[in-house]
Amino acid sequence: MAVVLLSQMEPTNASDGSSAKAELAGTWNFAIDRDDIGIAERWFASTLPDQIDLPGILQSQGYGNEITTDTPWVLGLGGEWWKLQSPELRQAFSQPGRVEVPFLSQPIRHYLGAAWYQRVIHTPSDWQGQRVELFLERPHWQSTVWIDDQEIDTQRSLVAPHRFELGILSPGSHRLTVRLDNRMIVSDPKGNNGHTPDAHAVSDALGATWNGIAGSIELRATPPVWLADVQAFPNVEDKTVRLAIAIGNLTGEAGTGVVSVAGVQKQVDWQHDGGQANVEVVLKPNASTWSEYAPNLQQLQVLLESPVGTDSQQVTFGFREITWQGTTPLINGREVNFRTTHFGLDFPLTGYPATDVESWKQIIRRCQEFGLNGIRFHSCCPPEAAFTAADELGFYLQPECGLWSPFYPDGVFTKFLEEETALLLRAYGNHPSFVMFSPSNEPSGRYTQVTPEWASRWYQRDPRRLYAAGTGWNRPEQVFGGPQFAGLVRFGKGELRNESGWFGKDFRTALEGVEIPVLAHEIGQWCAYPDFDVIDKFTGYMQPSNYRIFRYIAERNGVADLNKPFAEASGKFQLACYKEELEANLRTPGLAGHQMLDIRDYLGQGTALIGVLDAFWDPKSYVTAEQFRRFHSQTVPLVRLHQRIFQTNDTLECDAELYHFGEQTLNGAQPYWKVMDAGGNVLAAGQWEARDIARGKCQPLGKVKCQLESLPAPATYRLVVGLEGTSIENDWNFWLYPESQPTTESKEVLLTSRWSEAKAELAQGGTVLFNPGERDLPESQSPRMRRTPVFWNIQMTVRPPRNPLPRFDAMLGMLCEAEHPALASFPTESHCDWQWTSIVNGVRSVNLTHAPQDLQPIVYAIDDWNRNWRLGVIFECRVEHGRLLVCSIPLDRQSPVTEQLRESLLQYAAGEAALPMATLTPQQADALWTANIAEAEAPGERTFDPDLDDGSGGNKKP
Repeated sequence: MAVVLLSQMEPTNASDGSSAKAELAGTWNFAIDRDDIGIAERWFASTLPDQIDLPGILQSQGYGNEITTDTPWVLGLGGEWWKLQSPELRQAFSQPGRVEVPFLSQPIRHYLGAAWYQRVIHTPSDWQGQRVELFLERPHWQSTVWIDDQEIDTQRSLVAPHRFELGILSPGSHRLTVRLDNRMIVSDPKGNNGHTPDAHAVSDALGATWNGIAGSIELRATPPVWLADVQAFPNVEDKTVRLAIAIGNLTGEAGTGVVSVAGVQKQVDWQHDGGQANVEVVLKPNASTWSEYAPNLQQLQVLLESPVGTDSQQVTFGFREITWQGTTPLINGREVNFRTTHFGLDFPLTGYPATDVESWKQIIRRCQEFGLNGIRFHSCCPPEAAFTAADELGFYLQPECGLWSPFYPDGVFTKFLEEETALLLRAYGNHPSFVMFSPSNEPSGRYTQVTPEWASRWYQRDPRRLYAAGTGWNRPEQVFGGPQFAGLVRFGKGELRNESGWFGKDFRTALEGVEIPVLAHEIGQWCAYPDFDVIDKFTGYMQPSNYRIFRYIAERNGVADLNKPFAEASGKFQLACYKEELEANLRTPGLAGHQMLDIRDYLGQGTALIGVLDAFWDPKSYVTAEQFRRFHSQTVPLVRLHQRIFQTNDTLECDAELYHFGEQTLNGAQPYWKVMDAGGNVLAAGQWEARDIARGKCQPLGKVKCQLESLPAPATYRLVVGLEGTSIENDWNFWLYPESQPTTESKEVLLTSRWSEAKAELAQGGTVLFNPGERDLPESQSPRMRRTPVFWNIQMTVRPPRNPLPRFDAMLGMLCEAEHPALASFPTESHCDWQWTSIVNGVRSVNLTHAPQDLQPIVYAIDDWNRNWRLGVIFECRVEHGRLLVCSIPLDRQSPVTEQLRESLLQYAAGEAALPMATLTPQQADALWTANIAEAEAPGERTFDPDLDDGSGGNKKP
C-alpha cells in the first residue's frame, strides 16, 4: 500500500500560527469499480489492488474503457449527424481498436462510474490535539472519504475544492480512502435534464468526463478553534476593508478569543458550533486600487488566538469595486468595457484544467495579445490558479456554475445551484478579477422564476461583483428582474450580434429602455477550414479523431492537397467577418462589451472550428496578434462606412470615431485618414483637429470625404484611420469600379446560359463562356454560397433527427487564383472578400468532385470539412475540340462588380491564352448539370432545437 513519508507530514507552520500542511501527491493504491460494488463490499477496509498517480486522472493512466461504437458519450449536441453518414465512411472508423468519431476530439479511454483511491497517512506526534482537514482541490465530481473504517462525508461540487473535516486524528498511521464518481450526480428524477449533459464542467464535448483529482491534495492541521473562512469586502472610497470571518470550533464548547490584523485587535466569541465576526481595517491613504491597468494587490495576515491555540490566514484581495450607471459598468468609478472570450476548460494534453499559475498566465497573456481583457467560463468555473493569474495580470473573469439546466422553484438543479454558489463565492470571492457571475449558460425551464431572484439575493449578500440571471437568451426578466448585468443574443427591437450591425451600423436598438450593463452573447462563431497539421499537436489525452475523419474525407474527395490553401483562404474570410462583428460591438453606444465564441477552436458539439487560435492557444497562419489588435484592443479607430463597392463618379463619405478604454486620456491626439492603393501608396489624405480623448465609446474624430473620380479603376483600396505618432490605426478595404463599363464584344466567344447552345458550339471547336443558372445546377449536389461562413458548425446546425432530411449549404469562403489572367481585370486577393460576397450570395457552386482531378478551378468555393466536395465557381477545360470557361455567378445582373467580372472573363476568353490542361468528354461535361443527375427529395423547412440560434432566424424563442 502507498504510504506518505514521515518527512512529508512534518508541520509547516512557523511562529505565526499558520496551518501545518502535508502534501499527498504521489502514488496511491487504486481500484476501478465498474459494477458499483465497492461500498457494499467495504473496499475502504482493505488494501486496493492497483496503483495510480495523483494528482491525475484514471483515463490517461491506462484505466477505463476503450472507445467503441457503444461508448456512452455524455452530450446531447452534435452526435446525431454521424449516424446518417454512409456505412462505408462509418465502418472505416468503427473497427475494433480504431473507433473514432467526428463530433469531438475523444479521450484515450472513457469511463463513467466509481473509482477508489487509497493510501496510508502518518499523523506526526506534534499534530496531537490538532484538527485535521483533507483538501482536494479539484476532484470530479462526487467524493466520499473514509479514515480507516469510518466514513467521514460525501461532497459534490464542480466549481470548488472538496474539504473534509477529519476531526482530531490520533498520532500514527491511518488508511485514507477516497471514492470518486464522475457520473451525472445531479439529475432530475423526472428526466427533465435539459442540456445538463452538455455543460462544459461535465460533457465529453470538451473532455470533461474525467475521473480523478487535479491540483493540490493536502492534509491541513489547525487548532480545534480555527479561521474557517475570511472574506475581504473593500471600500475604495474609504480605503477600508471589512473582513467577514467565520470561526470553526471542534471543542464542542463556547469560547472567547482575539482576532488581530494590521494592528487592529478585536475580541470575538464563538458558540459550540463556531461563530462569526467582522473586523474593519483602515489601510494607508495611498493604498492602490486594482484594475486591468494597475493590478495592485493587498495582503493582510489575520491571527486568531484562542485558549486551544493560534491560527492564522493570509488574505489577498484588491481594492476594487464594480458598480454600474445605466448601461455602463464602472470599476472604481471609471467606465469599463469588457472584451471577453468563451472558455470551456478544455486542456487537450492533460484532459483536466491546469492548477498552476504559470499555465494560466500563458493563457491570459495570449488573450491580452489579441485585445481581450476577460474570459467568460461557459457552464464551468476554473481553479484557484486562474483567478490568481488574472489578479496579477489585470484580467476580468466571469465564472459560471457547472450547469446548463432547467430551473424550477424547488427543483433539483435550483438546489444544486444554491450549493455551488455558496462554495464558489467562498473559494474565490476575494479575487478582484472575479467581476461577473452567472448561474448557468442558457437556462431553461421556469428559470425566470428562479435565476433573476438568485442574482438579486446573492448581490445583496456579496456585492463584490455583478450577477446575471443566466448567460444568453433575451427575456425581460433577465434585464428588469433583479440582475445587475445581462449577456444577451438580442433584446427589444434588435439583435446584438451578426450582420445587422456590420458595415458601419451597430446594435443600439436592442438596448432601448435598458438600465443595466449588457454584453453581447457568444458573438462570432464563424468557421474556417482546418489546417490538418494541428493533428500532430494532439500528443496527450485528447485524440484528434474528428480531424482524422475530416482529413480522410478530404483525401477521398481529392481535395487533401488543397488543405493549406483552403485553411488560409477560409481563415482570411473568417477574419474579415470577425472584424465586422467586433467593430459593430465596439461602435454600439451603451453596449458594455461582448463575449466571443470563440478566440480559439472548440473541439466538440460537432467540432466548431471558429477560432483564430487553434485548440492549443496558438495563432493560426492567417492572423497575427498585431493584426487582430488593429480592430480589437483598448483603443480602436472605427468608421461608419456603409458600403464597400464604389464607382468613379462616387464620393466616399463616412464618419470616423474612436473606441478608447486605455488607462489614460489621450492628450493632444492628432487623428488622420488616408486612402492607400494595393501597393501602399497614399493617394488621398486628411487630418482632423487635434484634441484630448477621454475613455469611452463613439467619440467622434471627424468626417472622411474623398472624391474617387481621379483614382484608377478597377482597383482595391484601403481607407486608413489612425492617430499620429502611435500604433493606433485601423483600415477597411473598398473596391472602385469604372462609372461605365465597356463591354468586350467578340465573335470568337459565345456567352450563354443555355447548355445546349454551349455544347453545340464546343462541338464545333468554339470558345464558350458558360453561365449556368438555377435550372442547370442540382440542388442536392450544388451548394449555395453565402455572405458569411458556416455558423458554429454544420453537424450541430442541421440537427438530425429533428431535421429528418438534413442538407446544408456550405460556405467557408473562396480560394482564388488571383494571378490567373481570367481575373486580370477583376481585383481580388486569394480569398473571398466583400466584393465577392456582393455577387455570390445564394449562388450555386458547381460540384466537380467526380470530375477528372486535373480540373482545378480558377475560383473554388470552399466546402465544409465534414463533406469536402470539390466545388468550382470559375473554371475552364477543353471539351472535344472546344474551349469551355464556366462561371456559376450570374453575369447578367446590373452591378459594377458583376459587370467587371464579366468583362474580365470575356477579355480572357477572347485572348490568346494557352489551352487549359484539363479535358472533359461531352459525357463528363453533361454530368455536371441537372439533366443528368437525379435530384434528392426536397428537405423542406429546417427545424431547429430550441436552444440553437444560428443567426439565420430559424429560432425566435420568446
